[in-house]
Amino acid sequence: MSSTTKKNLQCSAAAHFHLPGLFEFFDFYRVFLPLYRKHREYFYDWCDIGSIYGAPAGCLWSGGRVGSGNGNPRDVLALTREYGISARLTFSNSLLQKEHLADERCNELCRLFEESPGPENGVIVHSDLLVPHLRKNFPHLYLVSSTTKVLTDFTALEAECDREEFRYVVPDFRLNRQFARLARLNTRRKDKIEFLCNECCDFGCRNRRACYEAVSRIALGAPGDAFTCRAPGAAQGYRFSKAMENPGFISVQDIQERYLPMGFSNFKIEGRSLGSALILEFLLYYMTRPACQLKVREEIYLDNELDLF
Repeated sequence: MSSTTKKNLQCSAAAHFHLPGLFEFFDFYRVFLPLYRKHREYFYDWCDIGSIYGAPAGCLWSGGRVGSGNGNPRDVLALTREYGISARLTFSNSLLQKEHLADERCNELCRLFEESPGPENGVIVHSDLLVPHLRKNFPHLYLVSSTTKVLTDFTALEAECDREEFRYVVPDFRLNRQFARLARLNTRRKDKIEFLCNECCDFGCRNRRACYEAVSRIALGAPGDAFTCRAPGAAQGYRFSKAMENPGFISVQDIQERYLPMGFSNFKIEGRSLGSALILEFLLYYMTRPACQLKVREEIYLDNELDLF
């Protein structure tokens, strides 16, 4: 790393990682977060945990991935509150209709998250019907514009950042390396952008929106054809090694040497539909000092109460 980059890093804000599996990997975070607090020296001092996001199974408003989380909402909130971490509900269903806004379970979850003391909690949202409903009924929850909108046009990204409803905006991963245009954004827009780091989806995929819509139909119990991804290598499922080869991948070095010096500080890690063993690998790669990765892995794997697979 050059001396100029080191100087810029000293002046920049920390990287805030937004982690997957608030409900889905609740048992994992019950083990990881105490370790993270007790042995902060194992982890990079230039980053922290900005939020953990997810949704319980069976929520009408869910989107992005088919919900499978079984963590108790009150227990989940107690954990994030104890460690001073924001909790986000992934309510990014793109196909909501007016009648869905009255869903008792989703509204109750929002109420619990809004009333929880401690760090401010949020909702990741896609539907423009849901946005005003949340702002009216749960004004203390901040809103995140979901990557399920598939914002691949840079002008559209700028317009989304200018919407005062959203505190954060997650663009499509194919805009991650538009460095010339990203560098020209003003500070307000830079503060809002949250980059998706580890997407494995084919960079040339034209069916990303259709994939997300299929997930939204499943959440609503609506009829429709199942989505089958036909991109090269899709049958293998998610591979972190494959994601690292993606043209939109954001590495640790990229964060340190490009994004932080440019003034960006929010980075999203995907993985709600994956196993907790892979979540651990993401946290080792993005947050853990290389010399301490084995220590963290041993601490987690040797916990007899945790099933990582």
